[in-house]
This record gives sequence, C-alpha cells and structure tokens, in this order.
Amino acid sequence: MNRFHCCATCQHFRSLKIEDGMQYVCERLGYETKPVYQFTCWSPTEKVKKLIKKEANK
Repeated sequence: MNRFHCCATCQHFRSLKIEDGMQYVCERLGYETKPVYQFTCWSPTEKVKKLIKKEANK
C-alpha cells in the first residue's frame, strides 16, 4: 500500500453534513466509514493518482 491509501482519497467517499456534525459514507458500498479507514476496494481520485505517479517518478 502507499501513504495515500485511505477512504478519504477514494472516489466513492462522501462527506455528509448532519445535525450532529459529519457523516462519512462509501457511496459504492453504502456503508458508513471513516476518512482513515482502508479497504482493498480503494479507487483513488484522479488527483491522488497524479500525486502517486509524481512520487513514483522521484
């Protein structure tokens, strides 16, 4: 894994503002999650893909 791998950098991660604060959901799976969780179904956003590629080229 790499240092970017977490739910918050996945294209399916959604943040929802609720009355008590924030709720984080995996839109693909339909489950509540947390930004720092890691799963093998991780699909990074385009921005994160570019950062990973940039780091690999150092």
